[in-house]
Amino acid sequence: MEWDCIKALAERSASSEPHVVITVCGHEGSAPRNLGAKMIVTDKAFLGTIGGGHLEKKAIEEARALLSSNEEALHRKYPLGGALGQCCGGSVDLLFEKPLSGPELYVFGAGHVGQALCRTMDGTHFKVHVIDDRKEWIESTSIPDSVHRHYCEWDAFAEEAEWSGERTFVAVMTYRHDIDQAIVSYAMERPAKFIGLIGSQAKWKRFQNRFQQKGTSQDQIERIKCPIGL
Repeated sequence: MEWDCIKALAERSASSEPHVVITVCGHEGSAPRNLGAKMIVTDKAFLGTIGGGHLEKKAIEEARALLSSNEEALHRKYPLGGALGQCCGGSVDLLFEKPLSGPELYVFGAGHVGQALCRTMDGTHFKVHVIDDRKEWIESTSIPDSVHRHYCEWDAFAEEAEWSGERTFVAVMTYRHDIDQAIVSYAMERPAKFIGLIGSQAKWKRFQNRFQQKGTSQDQIERIKCPIGL
């Protein structure tokens, strides 16, 4: 069972599916599982067991609450008595951990530069997503197989994407300036480690003027790296 959990954990880490790992880290008296027993909980499923019954039901509820919180881990001690409908008579210490996934790069635009960026990032520790509503570009054979392709409007992707101040990197390089501006305007209101915009100094100056006219704060504007790159 432990090997099944390890395999499942690797699969979820690769897919960036949010999950919590529950580990039996201590117990007193009789307990249904030994130290080190694990289970993995997502918002819709779970794998493994820490003992079943009301203890496990309570632990799953706790894990799903952690998924929607800003905490990364917590520790709980559960007495195995009448409150949980169990009669072991001891207690169990559980560690709940929400593993951090690796950094993700959102490349908005699958044109020549976007494809080149995808190739550059291939083989790195970044999980790369490329987003474009042009079928012939998003299906290009020049994009590495490791890249996650999203054939859709940019906002359909952005609204479902995970935005993290530590793990989200954004590169905006679509085929229209108005789309670039809309994406940048959206991204600067979300947590992200890096937001880069392709274009000249003149383009960026026009964008800044428009943002200022809309009342965008200077701190928000300064989050954008334009021209993108070194």
